[in-house]
Amino acid sequence: MRIGSREFARQGHTYVMGILNVTPDSFSDGGRYQKIDQALYHVEEMITQGMDIVDVGGESTRPGYTPVPAEEEKERVIPVIEAIKSRFNIPISLDTCKVEVAKAGIRAGADLINDIWGLKADPALAEVIAKENIACCLMHNRKEAVYTNYMEEVLWDLEETLEIAHRAGIADDRIILDPGVGFGKTFAHNLEIIDRLEMLHSLGYPLLLGASRKSVVGIALNLPKEERVEGTIVTSVYAVLKGAMFVRVHDVQENVRAIRMAEAIRDGYKV
Repeated sequence: MRIGSREFARQGHTYVMGILNVTPDSFSDGGRYQKIDQALYHVEEMITQGMDIVDVGGESTRPGYTPVPAEEEKERVIPVIEAIKSRFNIPISLDTCKVEVAKAGIRAGADLINDIWGLKADPALAEVIAKENIACCLMHNRKEAVYTNYMEEVLWDLEETLEIAHRAGIADDRIILDPGVGFGKTFAHNLEIIDRLEMLHSLGYPLLLGASRKSVVGIALNLPKEERVEGTIVTSVYAVLKGAMFVRVHDVQENVRAIRMAEAIRDGYKV
């Protein structure tokens, strides 16, 4: 799979997407990287630690978040994307579900659109992604955590997302799927989808797991967000064992090392 100027192997390795929130209110790191120099320093730090792709977000999607207008979101992310693109040779993901933000972000240099609503908030976003022929990560989400047959319905929901993508003309080799840990799910749902992540391979697309510092870790360990590194690492090891192509994390170095160790145990003795 090609994202920006880089080729990513679909199998055999789990890559790390580093999180860069340029928001005042993100649940874990809100306000830390709003200034461009702070953002660039953190990107350089994450690259040094082994990050493969950076995910830039300009709107918090924590539980109970307040949506921001597209213009404000653009003001937050576009200068940062332009600055990253001019200084570093790393693929850039833009975390947005807004068409106008996506268009501006792509012009600024974004290589992937990361949509937490799986093209269902605004199907016109699919047309933009198809026209620009860029990669996309499409996440499972629901407004309410109400299910009759949980895993089956997650698969059905993602199939609906894929239908939207295909109708718009998005190529199969441009699609990544995200099970949506923390979105439209209870604590038990989040645990189950991590444990049964391999079921999503039946859809035939690369997977991204994003559980970094989320409530599933906090509830399981009874820890505040700043103490959830070890719990996040466990989810990244699960991602390796379940064949996920990407993890999306805040703490790059720790997760990169854990992934390498998990892959060494899985593959090293077979060489």
